[in-house]
Amino acid sequence: MELRTLRYFVAVAEERHFGRAAARLHMSQPPLSRAIRQLEAEVGAAVFDRSPTGVGLTRVGAVLLDEARALLAQSDRVSVRVAAATGNATLTVGILGDATDPGIGRLAAAYRRTHPEVDIRIRDTDLTDPTCGLTAGLVDVAVTRAPFNDTALTMRELRADPVGAVLRSDDRLARRDRLTLADLSDRRWFQFPDGTDPIWQNYWNGGEPREGPVVRVVQECMQAVLWNGTVGITPLGHHLPDGLAAIPLIDMPPSRVVVVWNRDDTNPLIRSFVQTATAAYHDPDTSEIRAQ
Repeated sequence: MELRTLRYFVAVAEERHFGRAAARLHMSQPPLSRAIRQLEAEVGAAVFDRSPTGVGLTRVGAVLLDEARALLAQSDRVSVRVAAATGNATLTVGILGDATDPGIGRLAAAYRRTHPEVDIRIRDTDLTDPTCGLTAGLVDVAVTRAPFNDTALTMRELRADPVGAVLRSDDRLARRDRLTLADLSDRRWFQFPDGTDPIWQNYWNGGEPREGPVVRVVQECMQAVLWNGTVGITPLGHHLPDGLAAIPLIDMPPSRVVVVWNRDDTNPLIRSFVQTATAAYHDPDTSEIRAQ
């Protein structure tokens, strides 16, 4: 079995769908299907139960998934250790300015525990660049929020956060249990500077053209609400300064925390980082790092 084929198998097993797995692997579906059939011929048994809606693991497939993850993780550890031995184990990580996200702390602890030989360099960025310097070639991988223009990038969702409108505590709407975007149609919303990714700006404007003060960092967003009564949007559960309240927006799609990297970058340090991030966000109570 080739490692590449095992990566194909793990992608199909995790996505439970050949089409989604092919999209994740940036390949068309026919060669992926052929690779899985060849794998089943080598194993001597079916690894998937196929249906019109997707696939499920057979008993043999479940065993193979555990072993494939372990083999891929070991392969990546070898690559990382070799890179460290040659003095090339440096990874630059972009992080969207969001120090209140507990997932970042778990990720840092897990990566240091499993990859102490890797020198991590952090680039903290403001709200004007959701790729955190990735498209500009300033970082190797980024932990950020979607949506934004992801052309030539690969993205893995780590968590989806419901969002709410940030209002002054004395705002009449702050007494409500929930809001809709229509409730805020007559308000001013904060804006990002000209040239900011329009997909990113459109999301934080609730899908509509808006007017309001220009901001670059989270603190400026909060201050715009405090001083001017501007509407802001925030992931729910985050700490807010005194005088502000977050009211759930029931018709707003969630804010997705993602790890993203350049599609053609095969750096094993990136792969190991993505694996660690996926485990840290999806399974915070364990230090087990599973291969993708």
